Amino acid sequence: METAAHRETPQASQRTSQQTALGVYGEAFAARHLTGQGMILLDRNWRCELGEIDLVLRDGRVLVICEVKTRSSLAFGSPVEAVTEKKARRLRRLGARWLAEHAVRPEDVRLDLVGVLVTGSRPVELEHLRGVG
Repeated sequence: METAAHRETPQASQRTSQQTALGVYGEAFAARHLTGQGMILLDRNWRCELGEIDLVLRDGRVLVICEVKTRSSLAFGSPVEAVTEKKARRLRRLGARWLAEHAVRPEDVRLDLVGVLVTGSRPVELEHLRGVG
C-alpha cells in the first residue's frame, strides 16, 4: 500500500531527475578539469555502507579524495559552502575505507572540494579547493 509520504508528485520527480542530471554533469566536468591538470582518475562514485566518494584521484604521489558539489544558482550559497565539517569527517572515513579495500599506500592523502556552478546564462564556473580536510 502506498502512503502519502512515499508518493512523489510529477514536479518533484522531474526536479529530482534534473538535480541528478546536474550532479552527473558537474562530476564529469570536475573530472575532466582535474585530469586536465595532470591528476589520474582512479575511481568514481565509489560506495560502501558509510557513503560515497565522488572522485578518487592520484596527484603525483598523493591520493586525492574529491567531493564535487554542483549548483544551478547561488540562491543557497556557493557550491563549496555545502560541505560542512561533518561531511569532511565522513569523507575522511570513506577515504580510509577506500585505501583499506584497495590496498593502496600513498605518501599522503588529501581531501579536495570542487564546486561547479552551472547557471545556463554564463559559462560553467569551477572552484577547486585543495586540502580542505
